[in-house]
Amino acid sequence: MTKILAFAGSTRRDSLNKRLVTFAAAKAREAGGEVTLIDLRDFALPLYDGDLEEAEGVPANATKLYELMKLHSALLLSCPEYNSSISGVLKNAIDWVSRPRQGEPPLAAFSAKVAALLSASPGALGGLRGLSQVRSILENIGVLVIPNQVSLPQAHKAFTDNGELVDEGLAKKVSLLAYELVDVTHKLSTSDSPTQFRQ
Repeated sequence: MTKILAFAGSTRRDSLNKRLVTFAAAKAREAGGEVTLIDLRDFALPLYDGDLEEAEGVPANATKLYELMKLHSALLLSCPEYNSSISGVLKNAIDWVSRPRQGEPPLAAFSAKVAALLSASPGALGGLRGLSQVRSILENIGVLVIPNQVSLPQAHKAFTDNGELVDEGLAKKVSLLAYELVDVTHKLSTSDSPTQFRQ
């Protein structure tokens, strides 16, 4: 099965992006993916600091996240928009996980992964502007980001009490994105692609 690691780029308890990625993860499972849904709150990290890394090494939670990411061939990310850009929590996690490890190839947790991006916001654009920044960062560290993406506007009104999306059209878009992530990752893993895809 296609192994997908899913999380939101927020640690806020009632994050709208956590609700969206939970919904998307369920759709990825329906599409045949083996999904691990995590919360970045469980991987608390200090702000990246080269002096801290030199003095104390990479934090244990960064290593845990690094190892977990290596076990999965795809990423399903729901990304808050902070001032038209990536959230600090998500960027910091990427910075720590991307640090070189002795005896490991560069960017081993990211290289040749496939990713699907979503965003949710109470605003009219649904966090859309931040996704271009996330896409740029991931592509520069070796991740294949699916061109299709979903932004959820007015997200504070978008969910039912049981976590379903009220708008059937948006729900279908999320389902199609989840299916595409599973399908693309599976096809790459069974093709003559780099060995990182064949997990």
